[in-house]
Amino acid sequence: MQLIKNCLGQSHEIVDMVVKEGDTVVDATAGNGNDTVFLAKLVGEKGKVYAFDIQEMALQKTREKLVSQGLTQRVELIRDGHENMSKYISEPVSVVMFNLGYLPGGNHNICTRFQTTSCAIEAAMRLLKKNGLIVMVVYYGGDSGFEEKDTLMEYITTIDCKKYSVLRAEFVNQPNCPPLLVLIEKL
Repeated sequence: MQLIKNCLGQSHEIVDMVVKEGDTVVDATAGNGNDTVFLAKLVGEKGKVYAFDIQEMALQKTREKLVSQGLTQRVELIRDGHENMSKYISEPVSVVMFNLGYLPGGNHNICTRFQTTSCAIEAAMRLLKKNGLIVMVVYYGGDSGFEEKDTLMEYITTIDCKKYSVLRAEFVNQPNCPPLLVLIEKL
């Protein structure tokens, strides 16, 4: 059994420790729907998941997964950028998940960008309840993501350490730009 999981696996283990039944959570990048389904199972029947994506194809894939597992009542799918999450959410949230990069199997020209991601992180930090967590898996390399990754890594060092703890984890001996994991906890 491999103890050190990839960044996505680590993100799920950490989120599983934080989210309780009845919580409100956010999937800031619905993508293919895997994190939305994961979160919907964690929050239970009394919880709520807000899932954002700018691509209708991503929301359709997410919707299909939710329907197949009977989880649609727990999730609000929103076709809008994650930077606008405060327009839709007013209650405190326990977790906000991001997978940065492009939609797997989708158009690589449509990807997250630091300008909107930084606004989304700011919105998410305001929405977090005490000890709430932002979990980001940062995919980069190839034809997209280097600029967002580099700027994001600089940005997270400026977050007020009296209000938030920030952790960056990365694999240093793997080829092909392995994803990074970033955690931001509200103190």
